[in-house]
Amino acid sequence: MIPMDRLAQLTDRFEYLEAAMATAGGDISKMAREYNALRPVVEQISAYRALLRDLDGAREMLSDPDMAELARDEIAQIEARLPAAEAALQLALLPRDEADVRPAMLEIRPGTGGDEAALFAGDLLRMYQRYAEARGWSVDLIEYQATELGGIKEVVAHIKGDNVFARLKFESGVHRVQRVPSTESGGRIHTSAATVAVLPEAEDVDIQIDANDLRIDTMRSSGAGGQHVNTTDSAVRITHIPTGIVVTSSEKSQHRNREIAMQVLKTRLYDAERQRVDSERAGARAAQVGSGDRSERIRTYNFPQGRLTDHRINLTLYKLEAVLQGDLDEIIDALTADAQAQMLAEMGS
Repeated sequence: MIPMDRLAQLTDRFEYLEAAMATAGGDISKMAREYNALRPVVEQISAYRALLRDLDGAREMLSDPDMAELARDEIAQIEARLPAAEAALQLALLPRDEADVRPAMLEIRPGTGGDEAALFAGDLLRMYQRYAEARGWSVDLIEYQATELGGIKEVVAHIKGDNVFARLKFESGVHRVQRVPSTESGGRIHTSAATVAVLPEAEDVDIQIDANDLRIDTMRSSGAGGQHVNTTDSAVRITHIPTGIVVTSSEKSQHRNREIAMQVLKTRLYDAERQRVDSERAGARAAQVGSGDRSERIRTYNFPQGRLTDHRINLTLYKLEAVLQGDLDEIIDALTADAQAQMLAEMGS
């Protein structure tokens, strides 16, 4: 049963924000974010209420003998539409992760498998770059360390656009590949892995860092992405002493490197806090989609069979080449739907 008082509260809040934004001076970005988040919810509420009003009106017509047959037909049509409207409204009412609308930091590192794992890490980076391009997002490589064979030792990318974290947050975990490496003369299939972490970008209000907790070192840089050799000590490494988190940035400008490294550090600290809160909230409950457990094997890319399997939802697609070209929406939509279904089940229980 959908609580009508809750619908009234949300509608009142939306109308308040609309009026406040029209008269407020200065920065209204925080109100605007809440307003935009509430808009689709209020639209679903309006549609649901309209159906209920129409149903009440049709039932009143039953008392008129001349209109009774028409009323019964209308009641049947409205009652047939109500379940879908209720389901859509329930989805809209699900708790929203406030980080969903944020940009994200994407981190990819090779796991087991040596050179082949590094090459696969490069394949994953290109996959996400193509997906970002298709969605109109921008991708800025903050840290990029390549291998001699063209693979990746480590990459950190800043992805900006609409709802970046919402679309990519389920990508965190261990990605496994099964294929014949180019260096394999015997045609044997090897299994390698790479780890992916997607972190919502932190805002200044999220994390406050004590300067006394930082150790900042400068060092010689080979340049972002290995595109140039920098003979000055411009690269910056920041160590957060309480947590041991270390971040580096290797752009040409030392000033810019400090900004980048601090942003990455804030994002990692913010993510660590989110992980802690989520773990406490989950308690002893079994890990679910979106838990962010980056030691979990989430997906297998099988090249000989052209098959991709997401192990969390038992989804298998025979379109591996298309996925590696950035066609990820079918997978992400399925993961999002599964997470929503779990949330609905929890609310129902």
